[in-house]
Amino acid sequence: MSELAGPPVPGLAKLWTHDPVTAGPYRLVGRLGAGGQGVVYLGEDDAGDRVAVKMVNVDLSDPRARSQFVKEIAAARRVAPFCTAQVLFAEVDGERPYVVSEFIEGLTLHRHVRERGPVTGNALHRLAVGTVTALAAIHSAGVVHCDLKPDNVVLGEDGPRVIDFGIARALGNTETASSRVMGTTAYMAPERFRNDAIGPPCDIFAWAATIAFAAGGRPPFGNDSLFAVMHRVLHDAPDLPALPPVLDELIRECLAKDPADRPAAERVLVRLLRQDGRVTEPLRRESLLEVGNETAGAPTPNHPLPPVTPTAPQPRPTQTPTRPTVPTQARPTQPAHLQSQPAHLQVTEPGVRAGGGGAWRRLRGEALDAWGISTALFLGSVGAAAGYVASSAVGPAAAVGAVAFVVVYLVRLLVATAIGRRSDGE
Repeated sequence: MSELAGPPVPGLAKLWTHDPVTAGPYRLVGRLGAGGQGVVYLGEDDAGDRVAVKMVNVDLSDPRARSQFVKEIAAARRVAPFCTAQVLFAEVDGERPYVVSEFIEGLTLHRHVRERGPVTGNALHRLAVGTVTALAAIHSAGVVHCDLKPDNVVLGEDGPRVIDFGIARALGNTETASSRVMGTTAYMAPERFRNDAIGPPCDIFAWAATIAFAAGGRPPFGNDSLFAVMHRVLHDAPDLPALPPVLDELIRECLAKDPADRPAAERVLVRLLRQDGRVTEPLRRESLLEVGNETAGAPTPNHPLPPVTPTAPQPRPTQTPTRPTVPTQARPTQPAHLQSQPAHLQVTEPGVRAGGGGAWRRLRGEALDAWGISTALFLGSVGAAAGYVASSAVGPAAAVGAVAFVVVYLVRLLVATAIGRRSDGE
């Protein structure tokens, strides 16, 4: 292994005999990790600036595979740098394609839990906030991580950072469940085993499983045999460690078998931030991500989070989150879309209204619903006809019809109102 120009890096392994020693302007000084997608190396330039270089296992001789790879990496570069390790560029023309991203110094979450034990207290809250902030930023750029797990969360000095986003999708995501390592399988959503469409809900499931691992030291569906884990993911309830009530409720929702039942990353972030009073009203997406980034980077594990009263939607501050410096000569100029603000959305906590009376307004609206009244009248007429056939008298028939109308109308009104309230709560 070449001599490091900077301070030593925990967990850095020596280069193997057949490992490359350079990647573009960087000399490769050691291995940071390896997996099914490729090997990650620590790279340094002549000035000692460091990056993570991932040599990926993909054949780009097929034009379709090349186009897919370039498209997904370009999307990953558009991700706003909130709690993420930013993708800098990718080399696709050489014999061995590789992706260069920021190097975040720190232990992976997996190694931290293995060596130091589970994450607890305020540190667990900040970990949950930071990782879901990263997912919100990733998803808002149209990217799906596809391989979120404890090994892809680095605990940096300024808070947790999510790495390797978009790489699995760039590689075509063609690996079968049986070809993937056990550590990844334990964090895969049920739809991955059914070959269903892959989208943001897959990442939400993996996020919940990752936080459960951080809190208890084991995945919520076990880590034994491949098919046993798959069966539990598809059919069994998660086995969760003791968690704070708000986080426990969120984790269980995010581990729902049906992807449609899982909340979006922004909604999860709002609910976590409401817990410590850092979000009390709707925020634009950019402001929400900034609050999440600030919360995740709080200075000490047991220090109370500083109170922040968010204001109404406002322009994005000029200061951006701190990230490692990368030499400009080795990095292509960032396109204009990297410097522009993402689209802003109104993000509100489900079931919370700006003022009272929501239930009464919903009840009044359902009471005047033309479809509901028509349905009740029709069934009331049917009841009247049935009463007339049974008694051959107009009076009893009319009474039966009236009772049928009232019962149907009231039952429909109560059911529709309850369903509406439940939908808001989700």
